[in-house]
Amino acid sequence: KAVVSTQSTGIKQADEIEKILCHKFMRFMMMRAENFFILRRKPLEGYDISFLITNYHTEQMYKHKLIDFIMEFMTEIDKEISEMKLCLNGRGRVCAVEYLKMFN
Repeated sequence: KAVVSTQSTGIKQADEIEKILCHKFMRFMMMRAENFFILRRKPLEGYDISFLITNYHTEQMYKHKLIDFIMEFMTEIDKEISEMKLCLNGRGRVCAVEYLKMFN
């Protein structure tokens, strides 16, 4: 008898830039789902990311390590999106400054 548990969650998206970055980053991660044994290729409707944990996973892996992995994974995703947003804003600022120099 296989027991299946799906854990789905949303990722903080405060503005349109974070929504776009989150969507692109999640697509990137989903294409590599086979490298993350419990990551679903397609999240459940209404969520940004879903994990699929089966009886096999709970028998072959330590439960507390699974939980730690999910928590660390979500923390790192939030951190990555924040860093991408800062980088994007910095690049935008540099482009705007260079463009506005033409008018001085």
